Amino acid sequence: MERSEQSTRVLLDVWKEVGRHDALTESLDRIAARLRARIPIRRIAVRRFDAAPRRLETVALAQESSSVAAAASRTTLSEEDALRVTDWLDRGQLRVWRPGERDPLRSLLDPGDGLDMLAAGPLLERGAGIGVALFLGADDELRDCAPLLGALLEPLGVALGNDIRLHEIARLKEAVEAENRALRTRLQREDISESVVGERSGLRFVMERVEQVAPTDAPVLILGETGSGKEVVARAIHTRSRRVAGPFLRVNCGAIPPELVDSELFGHEKGSFTGAIAARQGWFERADGGTLFLDELGELPSAAQVRLLRVLQDGSFERVGGQRALHVDVRIVAATHRDMQALVVDGRFRQDLWYRVNVFPVRLPPLRERAEDIAALAEHFAASAGRRLFGVELKPSESDVRLLRTYHWPGNVRELASVIERAAILGDGKRLDLSTALGVDHVRDTRVDAEAEPRQTAGASAQSLQSAMANHILDALHKCHGRIEGPHGAARLLDINPHTLRSRMRKLGIEWNRFRPGAAAP
Repeated sequence: MERSEQSTRVLLDVWKEVGRHDALTESLDRIAARLRARIPIRRIAVRRFDAAPRRLETVALAQESSSVAAAASRTTLSEEDALRVTDWLDRGQLRVWRPGERDPLRSLLDPGDGLDMLAAGPLLERGAGIGVALFLGADDELRDCAPLLGALLEPLGVALGNDIRLHEIARLKEAVEAENRALRTRLQREDISESVVGERSGLRFVMERVEQVAPTDAPVLILGETGSGKEVVARAIHTRSRRVAGPFLRVNCGAIPPELVDSELFGHEKGSFTGAIAARQGWFERADGGTLFLDELGELPSAAQVRLLRVLQDGSFERVGGQRALHVDVRIVAATHRDMQALVVDGRFRQDLWYRVNVFPVRLPPLRERAEDIAALAEHFAASAGRRLFGVELKPSESDVRLLRTYHWPGNVRELASVIERAAILGDGKRLDLSTALGVDHVRDTRVDAEAEPRQTAGASAQSLQSAMANHILDALHKCHGRIEGPHGAARLLDINPHTLRSRMRKLGIEWNRFRPGAAAP
């Protein structure tokens, strides 16, 4: 009778802990402390079962000491293994294995060394299996306590169900907050973060690459000059992927102080350092189920590069000051304007990390290489600036566009947006004063430089350079049978934008149709 009363008391204590609605990682420690007074348990683990990705993942762990070997945090299951686990969960029965006893189900539920006695019970919610509770001990008394362990499965199932919902609510909340931040940013700036201006002209080759890689989960590296629109392309990849319902978060790696990079990216636990008054999720946890855009990747410190490599390899990391491995499902899109290969050679960027992030590179051409997009971009920015500043849309004239095309645009699309906004203000919202906004002298200098360049390069060395370029293009056209665009075109072979290639062919007097007699222009 006394033993029955003790079991009842323990069960009531467990229900009280479950009723606190704390995170399962916290409540399981208190539950384990109460159980050890009654049962010789060395470790308790709660593992979540996901049928769709077919995996078991440890979401809470309580053990006597850190010296006790813990089971693997995540177990990926084959289709056959997933069916075996599902069948056992549906039966809803506690199983007990002696130390060293070999069994396929045991190896799946607890892929440890098998030296402890193990009791495993299915955790159910509304009759469906959502996880498993593991009780490990070194004493046969664990088998004698099977009735109590079986009774504990119900409150632990409730606790796991609550924990799953809490994490889902947190994930949805973060996704909503991220989307709200993005919407506020677009309303404030009204930039081109959603519509990709030039996707059918100067950026056509880039958007073809985006369409290819977006449906996959492969890491993407966007290479381009500052202000060329790398975030726009990253967002286009996200909106065309299966993760479109998840968050899209941007992190400027160069704007984070080196001492805070780990905390910002991976989060920290309460008390892990001075000022850490509460646990905090990092960018990777907040982006779970979505896309994390790592801008200016080349600025990432060496220590953070090591941890980033681990996340890319297996999706796992630990918070600063934490001891539990966390897992996330995040798609990485990185961007940089630096010469990454030079950084690797200099030892400032890890070579193994470079191979991981450079799976699918996308080169974004600068604005000077896609002058055909200037008119559309100017119209977009003029209408946006007019609405935001004066409540009426502005439109550039043909002479405005011609003037814009005379400028070199070292700041790319970002500079163009600033110039248009400055021109709208100088024109008092009635017109675009682009001459003043650009600076007439500046434009004149640009024209003079452009006219002087052919004279300065008219020597033998310049002629040989032009000849070498022409021969290189002719060789590519010959190999591609005159085709310029597409996966088998000369532009792809030369790694150049098709429109830029056509422009250079016109300057060099190269005709593509000599390689494709009777064919239409590509």
